[in-house]
Amino acid sequence: MKKQQKEMSFLSHLEELRWHLVRGFGAIFVVAIVLFAYQTEVYENFLFAHKKPDFITYQFFCDVFSSIGIDSDFCNLQFPDKLQSLAPTQQLMNAIWTSLILGIIVTFPYLLWEIWRFIAPGLHENEIKKSRGFIFIASLLFFIGVLFSYYVILPMSIYFFYNYQITDMIENNFKMESYISLVTNTLLGVAAVFELPVIIYFLSKIGLVTPQFLKKYRKHALVVVLILSAIITPPDVASQIIVAIPILILYEVSIYVSKMVVKKQEKNA
Repeated sequence: MKKQQKEMSFLSHLEELRWHLVRGFGAIFVVAIVLFAYQTEVYENFLFAHKKPDFITYQFFCDVFSSIGIDSDFCNLQFPDKLQSLAPTQQLMNAIWTSLILGIIVTFPYLLWEIWRFIAPGLHENEIKKSRGFIFIASLLFFIGVLFSYYVILPMSIYFFYNYQITDMIENNFKMESYISLVTNTLLGVAAVFELPVIIYFLSKIGLVTPQFLKKYRKHALVVVLILSAIITPPDVASQIIVAIPILILYEVSIYVSKMVVKKQEKNA
């Protein structure tokens, strides 16, 4: 009888999980359909915005350099108007996948809420109260990462890749698929990196990470961050520092978060 009750309980949890997943994927598909319906506007005004010389980041750097009397290429940018589509189905498939990826980004807070609703029944009342800010903090960090990648990392990357040339015998004529992949992967990747404090919080909760461990490998983390900054930005020190600073700040915040978690656990023990 107990075995049957446990089995029913397990099956009921699976059924509940299934409906949370259905609602989560449903939200993604609804947003994706809307974005697909407005694909022209999404591509021209959002995904291809960095190809426009008057993009806000380029104008900002132009104004900064001009104010200190330095001539800058940011004031005279020129990007090729066209991207290549090399397969009959490439534009359609790219529009579908891009709509889904942007759908995940837009619905991220709702997806977190569905995850929290599934986990919440297994938590104690005091744990539920403490975790209510989780959705807000995780979503805030996620969208800060999206904005940082969109207005800082992507403009620098696209400016660099369009202007990098080994010799005049080679012409930069990029595929649409490669360009869109650069944009969407950067948006998701940087947003995921900005979730570092949240990830460290849970790893510290289960004892896999400690403040001592994070402090011990701080120098190693600095090297990794600088390498990543060098890869995703133009090869100049200023750009690398601009990208590295927020990631290093997040790492220091993560050490503080881990310290607070360990301190509370020791107090409760």
